[in-house]
Amino acid sequence: MDHAALFATPDVSREHRPDGSILLRATTPLGDHPPSVLHDLRRWALEAPDHLLAAEREPGNGQWQSVTYAEADAAARSIGEALLELGLTPERPLLIPSGNSVGHLLMTLGALTAGIPAVPISVAYSLLSHDHARVREVTELTTPGAVYVEDGAQFASALAAIADIDDSIPVIAKTNVPDGARSLEELRATTPTTRVEDAYAAIDAETVAKILLTSGSTGVPKGVLNTHGMWAADQRGMQHAWPFLTQEQPVIVDWLPWSHTFGGNHNVGMVITNGGSLYIDAGRPAPGLFDQTLANLAEIKPTICFNVPAGYALLVSALEGDEGLAQAFFSRLRLVFNAAAALPAAVRERLVGVSERTLGRPAVITGSWGLTETAPAVTTAHFPFTDSRCIGVPLPGTELLLVPCDEDAYEARVRGSIVTPGYLRRPDATTEAFDDEGFYRTGDAVSLIDEADPSRGVAFRGRVAEDFKLTTGTFVRVGAVRTNLLSALPVLTDAVIAGEGFDRVCALAWLNVAEATKILGREPIADGAVYADPELAAWVGKRADSDPSLGSSDRIRRLILMTTPADLDAGEITDKGYVNQRRVLALRAELVERLFAAEPDPAVIVTGGRK
Repeated sequence: MDHAALFATPDVSREHRPDGSILLRATTPLGDHPPSVLHDLRRWALEAPDHLLAAEREPGNGQWQSVTYAEADAAARSIGEALLELGLTPERPLLIPSGNSVGHLLMTLGALTAGIPAVPISVAYSLLSHDHARVREVTELTTPGAVYVEDGAQFASALAAIADIDDSIPVIAKTNVPDGARSLEELRATTPTTRVEDAYAAIDAETVAKILLTSGSTGVPKGVLNTHGMWAADQRGMQHAWPFLTQEQPVIVDWLPWSHTFGGNHNVGMVITNGGSLYIDAGRPAPGLFDQTLANLAEIKPTICFNVPAGYALLVSALEGDEGLAQAFFSRLRLVFNAAAALPAAVRERLVGVSERTLGRPAVITGSWGLTETAPAVTTAHFPFTDSRCIGVPLPGTELLLVPCDEDAYEARVRGSIVTPGYLRRPDATTEAFDDEGFYRTGDAVSLIDEADPSRGVAFRGRVAEDFKLTTGTFVRVGAVRTNLLSALPVLTDAVIAGEGFDRVCALAWLNVAEATKILGREPIADGAVYADPELAAWVGKRADSDPSLGSSDRIRRLILMTTPADLDAGEITDKGYVNQRRVLALRAELVERLFAAEPDPAVIVTGGRK
């Protein structure tokens, strides 16, 4: 299926302002839409009651356990009634430290049906953290009226951290229900009354649906207010851009965490709005877990694939090596969708190559851009493009203001019904986030793909706060440099870019050990916090310097491969699972010093070879 059969033709107006800024907007109006995604849930429960809404594999036997639209709607009404009986209110929301599951989905729908916000927390904070400081901070910020966990035993430490703040908060669990707690089945057995129906009837576009957390890497996380209207408007905008959604119910296999707006708002919302089916993937692009993702993709055969660049880097390697998997994966796939960061050009080209060998035509690969504060999609690329940085054009109902921030880029600012009203109990942060015209300051840098034609879209250039100048005066776009590096070296899983205060660009990077082992025929040699393997260094150094078109601001001169993963508790990873560039560089200052030493030690890879 080609772009014309999938996508609406973009039609974008442009207004040049005297101050040099540019205002872009879709000429197609957003139009009327339900006040909430919940209204679509109830619509599908009537129109297709037995259609599968969500499924997850049962522990032990691996069989899919599912819930239909009618079952989900009934559960939402009962759970909503029970939560109201427990005393939850808009000021006392439902805290969910668990990961993706059918239980998590039903609890969220129940809370939203009763006009109660849901507050999902990253499992990284509730399970992987050593001190649970973030869990305590979020509890203090949000003052929850109850907490839901999938497994009371598994989340015992997180529950203890919550109790440290307020030991009167009721606990709800699906399995291993703690003493004095309520079970999910108890809540599902509650008889709904007019109380929950009155709460549902009172929901409007301004009602808060979720409180999603920002990274909080330099302080207490901010709670981003996501309203029902934001969520519903964003899904209607996507229907305008992707009209095939209204003609074919989507089927997706997805691991992306619901504590993040991409998985929890964009993908879950798209399924519910369009009467689709969501298969919850217990895998993810991580060692020991990705095989589960591959098995799920082969069995379910999704119609849309959602992932991040690291996931596609692993997926394309698997597809290239397994013709049967490729045949199953592409058999009914309409498009490949990337978000969170630019998809490296090399990965994109490999995906196109394997699809052409499998289907006889290239797969449709598209991308988008948005934020936790925007429900999330602001732009999407619903047209053919060749620049992997392209994030598309504004969705209907959304205005994108491009404000000059240097000689060749703009800061992107957003206004429209998809934008947050602000941050929970942080009027200072809310005021600072918006300019005088009510545009949300995203802090992201973009540029026009084609100055003469705004319908060609905009290119993502990275975070304004991450960019820097070399001592030579050359400006470095960190996002572009990182993407170029990962594209040139698929053996890397991620990297941070260094060079501020110096005369050259260098990087600290993490190695995909499995890929490196394939290349070397053995495991790479580690020396403490770094890999010190001469053969690997020669291979990496040559390929990192293989693009003659790169200038001084784009070319990595030195590189260190780290053995120590990014530390969540130290703030090196955000709640969304992304690496915090500045935090990593600050905490690994010793490695940065080694990068820029006058005489680099053997573990420092000098691109192009040592001179």
